[in-house]
Amino acid sequence: MAVKLSYREYFKEDALPLMWCSGCGNGILLRAITDSLADLQIPPHQVVVSTGIGCWGKADDYMKTHAFHGSHGRALAFGTGIKLGNPDLHVIALMGDGDALAIGGNHFIHSARRNIDITAVVSNNFNYGMTGGQYSPTTPLSSKTTTSPIGVAEPAFDVCGLSEQCGANYVARTTAYHVTQMKRMITAAIQKKGFSVVEVLNTCPTHFGRRNIAGDPVSVMQYLKDITVNKSRYEKMDEEEKAKYLVTGELVNKDRPDFLSVYRELNPAASETGRGESK
Repeated sequence: MAVKLSYREYFKEDALPLMWCSGCGNGILLRAITDSLADLQIPPHQVVVSTGIGCWGKADDYMKTHAFHGSHGRALAFGTGIKLGNPDLHVIALMGDGDALAIGGNHFIHSARRNIDITAVVSNNFNYGMTGGQYSPTTPLSSKTTTSPIGVAEPAFDVCGLSEQCGANYVARTTAYHVTQMKRMITAAIQKKGFSVVEVLNTCPTHFGRRNIAGDPVSVMQYLKDITVNKSRYEKMDEEEKAKYLVTGELVNKDRPDFLSVYRELNPAASETGRGESK
């Protein structure tokens, strides 16, 4: 009988302690990913995590799977090459909000448009945490950061709305507070054929939290709870009330053919040389 894999088969316990600040939800998110892989019983050698630069970009340091640590904003570009080179692999791109939507914004848009078979996990901490707390494309309007001491004048990107409009097959939003929901969504995203996006709201306690909340871990988690509402409740609200919250839950779940499936229909020879399909 085959031995059932646990999260320990995907996680480097000998790399502890984690490098992230006290109160950061990246450790919670990392455990959710390894738990999801264990639940799906995907062998570690069939998984590749692709990362860029930033706090969440260090996540591959703690994974026993294959990993490709690339340059800032390019996790999806490298992940696309890996997936097309070996379609059998489960490719998971781990990106922060700046990594995904600032320098990596074009890659994000076109990965969703192509519907490339990659799972994108975006840890949205509302600022550039590693480099000093500057505002990012997802920093809430009027929030204070090191580069916006009187408040951000630019509206934030809606990560999930952008993903949906660009064509992603699976789009979901959760928070570091909603652990059970997070794990369920990551599991569903890995299983989904096509481009999948899970946005995890994960407030930076060191920079964003200190300037906009109280900064301690408990207050940060309470903030995540207070600014979000589940999809069923959100849909019953009027527009004025909706503006006060971010909706959590599965927001898109469809089955548009992924890039490789479409390409193989156009070029049957590719199916003869391809290595199969995952998910």
